[in-house]
Amino acid sequence: MSNSAASAYARVATTTASPRDIEAQTLLKAANKLQDAVNSADPLSEQTMQALMFNRKLWTIFLSEAMRDTNPQPLDVRQKIANISVFVLSQTAALQMSPQFDHFRPLIEINRNIAAGLSGRP
Repeated sequence: MSNSAASAYARVATTTASPRDIEAQTLLKAANKLQDAVNSADPLSEQTMQALMFNRKLWTIFLSEAMRDTNPQPLDVRQKIANISVFVLSQTAALQMSPQFDHFRPLIEINRNIAAGLSGRP
């Protein structure tokens, strides 16, 4: 598939996907970026820093949405999302200061597991 065809397909998929699907796809993108950084074997690389920043921005959005008073989710669900967000954000910030690839695994797994749940996969 050509690059322009792949880009066009991605744009159409994004515009027709549900919010849950978009969230799942973005979580998988973050997990893949983190995994690619680990595979690069250079904890101080630009790729590693970009992966951590992407993950941090994504979870900042999730936390902000969970705390929004007009969020339609039940309070207990919003609290669970906020708790996970705080954990992920603190771990990500720690890794930005001192990247240790053995500490990336929990973030990768959290992103993949939540993406699977949003997609309706076990």
